[in-house]
Amino acid sequence: MIIAPKNKAPFGLFSPSGDENAPPLELLRQITLPLFVTEQGGKTVLLPGATGHENLLPFTAMVTPAPLSSLGDANFCRDHHLLYPYVGGSMAKGISSVAMAKAFGEAGMLGFFGAAGLPLATVEAAISELKAAGDFPFGCNLIHSPHEPELENALVDLYLRHGIKLIEASAFLALTLPLVRYRTHGIHRDADGRIITPNRIIAKISREEVAARFFAPPPEKFLHQLVEAGELTAQQAEWATQIPMAQDVTAEADSGGHTDNRPALSLLPTILSQRAQFQAQYNYEQTLRVGLGGGIATPASAAAALSLGAAYLVTGSVNQACSEAGTCDEVRQLLAETRQADITMAPSGDMFEMGVNVQVLKRGTMFSMRAAKLYELYRAYPSLDALPAEERAKLEKTVFRAPLSEIWEATRAYFAQRDPRQVERASTDPKHQLALVFRWYLGQSPVWASSGESSRRIDYQIWCGPAMGAFNEWSKGSFLENVARRQVVPVALNILFGAAVLLRANQLALQGIYLSAADKLSEPLEIAQIKEYLH
Repeated sequence: MIIAPKNKAPFGLFSPSGDENAPPLELLRQITLPLFVTEQGGKTVLLPGATGHENLLPFTAMVTPAPLSSLGDANFCRDHHLLYPYVGGSMAKGISSVAMAKAFGEAGMLGFFGAAGLPLATVEAAISELKAAGDFPFGCNLIHSPHEPELENALVDLYLRHGIKLIEASAFLALTLPLVRYRTHGIHRDADGRIITPNRIIAKISREEVAARFFAPPPEKFLHQLVEAGELTAQQAEWATQIPMAQDVTAEADSGGHTDNRPALSLLPTILSQRAQFQAQYNYEQTLRVGLGGGIATPASAAAALSLGAAYLVTGSVNQACSEAGTCDEVRQLLAETRQADITMAPSGDMFEMGVNVQVLKRGTMFSMRAAKLYELYRAYPSLDALPAEERAKLEKTVFRAPLSEIWEATRAYFAQRDPRQVERASTDPKHQLALVFRWYLGQSPVWASSGESSRRIDYQIWCGPAMGAFNEWSKGSFLENVARRQVVPVALNILFGAAVLLRANQLALQGIYLSAADKLSEPLEIAQIKEYLH
């Protein structure tokens, strides 16, 4: 049923076509068809049609087509060779797996492999597997490693060696030399004089001051260092002053993992305003774009992001509950039972000493409480030996399940291979040794979760945002409620398709037209149904 104002003056004339008896909801789902509101037999009806010259009827409202390829910024899709402006963001330790990146890429979307926290050999094997799987778009993650700069540098070496042309830069507090080296590598002018940058960065940020660093050109001090090191010529360094560090910046709102719990409704408009200022200041040929991640889990949230001006959408938490995620079935089930209030903050393993937090699942795990206790002890005591005997005994019995001396030996052996400087520093700085031992637990907890170490279930660290709860509420009663049927592409297409339908319904609402069946507009559909509408 259509609810419309009476005696509304017509806007113009249209030529009706198609099924005149089709229900309004069915017509709205035919997202490539223009629709018109008219009167027939004293009733307000919605009809497909076009502006034409045959069998003309007056219309009082209309709905424009909303093909999925038109959502967001079409240039984003063109530049990254995508069909849809949809990105599966990187989740550390391979949770954003090879299978996930492949599924997204083959469906015309963009997936990032979650390289953070993995050994270089594992990342290299994943890259080889992705490149051998076919010709589809994908990228890899580069996470800021303030305590292990050589690791960041080694990962950039790996990406350059294997020709990885796109990375997602996450958790950066400031720009680094390896990041600038990656962005400017191979910069040149084409035959038409345009500056070409083979390597692209999609930067994930949640603060204005960090966004400003990515919107700006690479810092000159880093460019000078690269010239002195022979990584760039003076001419290349000059060209680099005319490009942004990242053409695409993702405003990361209330997400899982590293997040500032920023509300999207205030963050995205602010970053969009910054984008406009920097674009006007530098007049880049590579026009700046802003996407939104964090909280994107339903058609309604996707439609809201697109209405706010997001160039593309980034999802994370909902993908972790899908079959392609590099985690265990037990974690997937926990995520499927998550409600929006089942989320909390806990100390971050990679930025533990800095007091940085990550957002995690609290339901069914004691990780957040135990991690908070470790940070409390780290702040209170200067060394392992200074820990009170009672506190140390509790830690060894419940958290570490081994003497702290054994944990230190395992930690020392690990860093002797990964970053020997950490061991050297710990030998003269007892506080740093304490941090490294506590970080052992923070580093192992996501591994236990991903591998399904059932004896450590209570210590699972599962990065998750409240979007997971919203997804579960939206999908309840549909095929997506079944964990075994959750796959990233059906989830993505439902979010995009539902958003397109909602945006079309919103066009009617702006013209004073409402549908009585509005609650069914974005309900999940089987993938075959969506594909019928798309074709």
